Amino acid sequence: MEDDGDDDMPDLESLNYDDLDSVSKLQKTQRYNDIMQKVEDALQKGTDFSNQGSILEEDPEYQLIVDCNALSVDIENEIIIIHNFIRDKYRLKFPELESLVHHPIDYARVVKKIGNEMDLTLVDLEGLLPSAIIMVVSVTASTTSGKPLSEENLEKTIDACDRALTLDAAKKKVLDFVESRMGYIAPNLSAIVGSAVASKLMGTAGGLGALAKMPACNVQLLGAKRKNLAGFSTATSQFRVGYLEQTEVFQSTPPALRTRACRLIAAKSTLAARIDSIRGDPTGKAGRNLLEEIRKKIEKWQEPPPAKLPKPLPVPDSEPKKKRGGRRLRKMKERYAQTDMMKLANRMQFGIPEESSLGDGLGEGYGMLGQAGSGKLRVSAGQSKLAAKVAKKFKEKSYGSSGATSGLTSSLAFTPVQGIELSNPQAQGNPLGGGTQSTYFSETGRFSKIRRTQ
Repeated sequence: MEDDGDDDMPDLESLNYDDLDSVSKLQKTQRYNDIMQKVEDALQKGTDFSNQGSILEEDPEYQLIVDCNALSVDIENEIIIIHNFIRDKYRLKFPELESLVHHPIDYARVVKKIGNEMDLTLVDLEGLLPSAIIMVVSVTASTTSGKPLSEENLEKTIDACDRALTLDAAKKKVLDFVESRMGYIAPNLSAIVGSAVASKLMGTAGGLGALAKMPACNVQLLGAKRKNLAGFSTATSQFRVGYLEQTEVFQSTPPALRTRACRLIAAKSTLAARIDSIRGDPTGKAGRNLLEEIRKKIEKWQEPPPAKLPKPLPVPDSEPKKKRGGRRLRKMKERYAQTDMMKLANRMQFGIPEESSLGDGLGEGYGMLGQAGSGKLRVSAGQSKLAAKVAKKFKEKSYGSSGATSGLTSSLAFTPVQGIELSNPQAQGNPLGGGTQSTYFSETGRFSKIRRTQ
């Protein structure tokens, strides 16, 4: 295979599209003819499992199946090369056709059917394409800018179409042979997806070993075609699904669950292929168990959800709640309680924008503080019991200036509760005030001496 690929590369680079034989060489190789001859002989001879007890790699029929898988990949590549040749030749006649029909074999059939005909109403494409695509192709052909091909180019194009169809028929024959031997080569994989789908997966992947090394997300896409819906609805179309959509389990699944089912089938098929690649279970019992697991999971998905029961109330606790209380907790709650000012700052009046520290809604918002209609010019926080007690405690201490009463003595005192406070320094020097007490207990006062008169 590597030698053939190396020989083809210079020809592809030189790209002599005037000669089809210089582009497509697979049908003339000895390897292609030998494998096809062996396949035809094996199909005529029928199924023979006389060497079931031998090692799989030493079985000549297994070697033929491996060669068939490799040949099917080469045929796919050859069909793509011929498809490019047909497109380049037929682009002069109908340039829009390649964007409407993507599959190479369908494109070759349509080109061979149309030929050099300019009026597609005279060409019957029924059975080659879906009816929606046929309608779009007919409408597009009526407005195309292409011109009829010359006799020489038309003959080369039809010859290339015939060669592509011949290769496709050879590929189907190879896959039929591989399908007939799937029960012996990959019994577990065949138990899940069937012999036909298993042969297609192996042929596309390039053998059972390559399929076993492939992740499940790629197995799901094997054989997926690029779908052209021509502007129609995508609601009923299955995207990103390859050969696995042909399995019996997938077809029996409801449409809403087919995407999940395809992922599940791909995962289990990968496990089965890995079991078959090391001949872990030649009887196929593991594959049947995996198939049963798939069916149980799909049935589980279709079950209705359990009904929601009314939730009963919890059993009341007769034990007392273990909540902390007491004078210390009350003081802490009072210290961190939310003030009226904070409540107004956190509240907004409907329809009136709030003022903010930076203006235009920037900075910290003031809420309903100082807004008209609140009934207050300024919010004054009421003094709590704790603050009153602290204020009384600090009033007993002197926070004024020195005791000398001069003209420069300040009457301002700084207290931790009220801030700057006006105080009377003389009141601190004479705490007893005036009146009877001041004269009776005055420091300057004295007792009067009463003289007796005789």
